[in-house]
Amino acid sequence: MTISSPTAAKKILLNAFDMNCVGHINHGLWTHPRDESHRFNELSYWTDLARTLEQGLFDGLFIADITGVYDVYQNNIDLTLKESIQLPSHDPSTLVSAMAAVTQHLGFGVTVNLSYESPYQFARRFASLDHLTQGRIGWNIVTGYLDSAERLIGQKGLKDHDLRYEQAEEFLQLCYKFWEGSWEDDAVQKDKLNRVFSDPEKVHAIHHQGKFFKSQGVFQVSPSIQRTPVLYQAGASAKGLSFATQHAEAMFIGADTPEKLKQQVDKIRALSAEQGRDPNAIKLFVGISVVTAETDELAQEKLAEYIRYASPEAGLAHFSSSVGIDLSKFADDEAIPYQKTNSIASVNNRFKEQQITRADLKAQHVLGGRYPLIVGSGATVAEKLIQLLDDTGVDGFNLTRTVAPESHQDFIRLVIPELQQRGRYKTAYESGSLRHKLFQQGDRLSADHPVQQFRCPSTQPQGTQQKQTAQHKQTA
Repeated sequence: MTISSPTAAKKILLNAFDMNCVGHINHGLWTHPRDESHRFNELSYWTDLARTLEQGLFDGLFIADITGVYDVYQNNIDLTLKESIQLPSHDPSTLVSAMAAVTQHLGFGVTVNLSYESPYQFARRFASLDHLTQGRIGWNIVTGYLDSAERLIGQKGLKDHDLRYEQAEEFLQLCYKFWEGSWEDDAVQKDKLNRVFSDPEKVHAIHHQGKFFKSQGVFQVSPSIQRTPVLYQAGASAKGLSFATQHAEAMFIGADTPEKLKQQVDKIRALSAEQGRDPNAIKLFVGISVVTAETDELAQEKLAEYIRYASPEAGLAHFSSSVGIDLSKFADDEAIPYQKTNSIASVNNRFKEQQITRADLKAQHVLGGRYPLIVGSGATVAEKLIQLLDDTGVDGFNLTRTVAPESHQDFIRLVIPELQQRGRYKTAYESGSLRHKLFQQGDRLSADHPVQQFRCPSTQPQGTQQKQTAQHKQTA
């Protein structure tokens, strides 16, 4: 293939994609003799991972999470428990401070389901983390898709898909008021001589009376480096895309072919422009799994070894909950009919668009996960990643683990140098916050983002010379 000039070519952004559990995406590999994911409840497992990723100049660690359990397949959790399909799983935000303490640059994108959070307590927790990480925190915004989660918190079942996004919109607006509208930039004085730590004239109460939430009072956390964490989102339904293209700074997308991936990219860029945002204001990441070794032949041997431990059926159990359909009811050669559910609409729509059988899904879950699998030497993997980026217009990848920790170590040792040699991956970190590293435009959200209408008059988007033009709003 032809590689573009290093000076003109877009550099690849890279997150490690993981979860505070044993079986995340590639199920069954916890049984591999060299896999250490059973140590996920040990802090050293995560601090070692953070150090490894920073050595590889990863932009971030993207930490998934769910509320609830996968109980759709066979109408129980037996396989979920036996194969540890994201069960047990622990709170992802508890990991961040420890990993931040052993790194200087690595970002942390943490998944939190807003359907089960109080906006105030959530906003306070993430503002605190932005302080402690020196501006390296991001929030992956999800609304949930599991009925089991609703039962856990005492509800009968999921809210309607579109209603969940209506609630998400108000949740986010209230968070903006806390993060951006309560404290002015220079409110904290730290003036020992005059005994003024914070200037009362520069701290403002929030008054919010909405359909879903009410709040009145002063936000307890002073402005952090980024104020609002970097905003990630993965919604691909019509409602999800509308929400994401208004608010998100990075999106997690996926498709089963490069052509379909490019269609998604083009659609998101167009929708962003319709929302009055720069079409390139959203960084687009696609999930991938990689098996690499010194040569293509050795990589294929490693893949064959991994397959012996993987569980495609566990992958089906995970997929069943994603689409809200018990896939165990169908024969391997039987086409799975489309059924409207309240689960992940974009994934479920595949059954409407294509004839898909359990056998097809098992073939896609050869390593227990459904993300595109790239196998080969470091050079081969690098070429394939570059081609995928150039052909589709995505900005980077969320790299899932296979056998932990060796899969990330292999990638850093074999693939990263090949990408760097081709001028497609950074050779050093830039300084600054996670947002600045991603966009090179300062620490704060830009002036064309909806957050602008909720800012204090003195709060400016850093890295720009634009003055505040939007009307300051503190009330709903």
